[in-house]
Amino acid sequence: ESTSVYSGSVDGSLYLMKNQKEKLRMTMPMTLSFCYMALLWMREPITLSEFLRFVVEGHIPYLNIFQHFPEKMKLCGLDLKIFCVESWPVYEEVFNKMHELAAFLDLPRFPDITESCFLHPDMLCMKYLMEANLPDELHNWTCRVVKKIGIGEVDFLTLTPGNKSTRKVKYDVLAAAVIVVVLKLLFLLDDHYEWLLSEFAEERNKNNTEVCIFYSGGPYFEFKKWYEVVKHSLDVEQKKLDEERAKYLWRCEKPLFYSVKKKSKVLKRRQMVVNLQNQFGKLSGSVQRAEKPNPSSFQFSWSEDNTDGSCFHGHSLKGVLQEKCGLLKAMNPDYWLCTVKLCNEKLCGHLAHYREVEFPQSYHFVLGLFSFLLRIQPSYIHDEVCMIEHKLFNKKLYKKLKYNTVLRK
Repeated sequence: ESTSVYSGSVDGSLYLMKNQKEKLRMTMPMTLSFCYMALLWMREPITLSEFLRFVVEGHIPYLNIFQHFPEKMKLCGLDLKIFCVESWPVYEEVFNKMHELAAFLDLPRFPDITESCFLHPDMLCMKYLMEANLPDELHNWTCRVVKKIGIGEVDFLTLTPGNKSTRKVKYDVLAAAVIVVVLKLLFLLDDHYEWLLSEFAEERNKNNTEVCIFYSGGPYFEFKKWYEVVKHSLDVEQKKLDEERAKYLWRCEKPLFYSVKKKSKVLKRRQMVVNLQNQFGKLSGSVQRAEKPNPSSFQFSWSEDNTDGSCFHGHSLKGVLQEKCGLLKAMNPDYWLCTVKLCNEKLCGHLAHYREVEFPQSYHFVLGLFSFLLRIQPSYIHDEVCMIEHKLFNKKLYKKLKYNTVLRK
């Protein structure tokens, strides 16, 4: 039986069959998983969240990818189902498929993630502290937490395909969660203590300015001022993102048709749509889209050269620390746990459940900030926060205060 040139590839029909034994077909999301697996193997300085953000922003061909195909490559018939993507890539799906693919290919242990590697928590924490406009001094505390609970060890970070005894590491989410835990250690984030510290820091900064004292550690870090500055920038960027997604044209300029019979109708309909869009654009006076900016690892730009005091990188943590036995410790003696008991991740899908109304607004804001930076749901970061907390307070949690969610550090 002869096959028409417009019927698609020979195996195109297989993608319509729902066979549970064949979950690893090379779909578009699977292609992203394959690419990320290669990046991880090469230990390239890019995280999964950043990689997917570049995809959504159009720097990496994915949505409407067939318009980049050469003219000789005809995409027809059932093959359209393979390459026609009508949704944004999902972090969790790409991440899980990457691990399944690595195990299916029976790959050996990946190259070690060492302290000098970009994906190490210490390196990523430094990056996210800069992007979140937080004081540089916090990096010392994130490093202490990473070392304390052993999540910076090579065996913990390095991927070994098929090893079900080790937890799959989301490097970017893990680093963001470490920062959240450190902020809770120092500022508590209970909608009360952080504001008291902020008032104290504001008063000290005011007094130092009046008497013209210039101290080497920089001004005291004010949580309230940081919140106001970052929230304003976050709201602006979130609005831009929402508008861009709302205006996105899912149908590309290059029309698709499932059969040669419908080709003429599709082309005429497409030409009609283009004409209407052009006429509407002239009537509304809409401006053509500007050229796409070059991809950047940073979504926010905080410069210490700004005279408006909107950059907090050089600010001091003296207002929240005190020296004991030659070591700097947090003035805050308490800590509240997000959850006392972790869920079974394999059965429940999450280590903990996150409901915004059950947590302080300051905590929710910090989660929302990193959720925007990583383009993931806050619940994923919350899971990692709970995991870190249970590693950090394991002895106190299970030996002393087993049923109390407030711990004395």
